[in-house]
Amino acid sequence: MSATPRDIERFYSTPEVVAKLRRLADALESETPFRIQIAGERIRVPARAEFSIEHERGDGEEEIEFQLKWKLADSSDGDDDADDSDDADGTVV
Repeated sequence: MSATPRDIERFYSTPEVVAKLRRLADALESETPFRIQIAGERIRVPARAEFSIEHERGDGEEEIEFQLKWKLADSSDGDDDADDSDDADGTVV
């Protein structure tokens, strides 16, 4: 896993977002790791990642962010990779 700083944002169609959120929800519900490819890098979110929702308001706009956060050491723990699927097109969640 790369420790290089990175900050990427990508916009998706509603059907694409629905599919990604459905896979994420299934992983959260079954307490299994979640894999996704983001701009060419495969990311493995461990089952023990912390999930938060953030709301920001200012300058005439609002934003809601769904966030998963974990320590890098957690991503290589012994969790089974129940959902090894990812976005083959190299896109961002």
